[in-house]
Amino acid sequence: MTSLIRYNTVDNALDDLFQGFFMRPVRMEGASELQMKLDVSEDDGAYTVHAEIPGVRKEDIHVDIEGSQVAISAEVKNEKEVKEGEKVLRSERCYGKVSRSFTLGQDVDEAQSQAKYNNGILELILKKKIASSAKRLSIQ
Repeated sequence: MTSLIRYNTVDNALDDLFQGFFMRPVRMEGASELQMKLDVSEDDGAYTVHAEIPGVRKEDIHVDIEGSQVAISAEVKNEKEVKEGEKVLRSERCYGKVSRSFTLGQDVDEAQSQAKYNNGILELILKKKIASSAKRLSIQ
């Protein structure tokens, strides 16, 4: 036997409203978003990742690899010199921390991988680990 449940549209509409309000990211008006856009491609021996991270020094970029998991983080700093008697009227440059992580289809060989940063683009050449063949144990 199937039981029926009464559907109340007013309660569900309020639930949706509040859930959407609290789940939405908050953004201040006029504030720019920190984002890292990625392109990932693959060939037989490696993955190639291009990440847009403009306005960052290479010393402030960190790449962590654990198996097939890759994490890229960077700290964007808004360093400016304000002279005595000068005041900033408006600053639209953003600062803070940005990060992305993703999982690749195969483990990465950290020792053979390379990273380059040029003109705001981080390029990672992530060499694939050679899959070890299965070994059968002989029973004595």
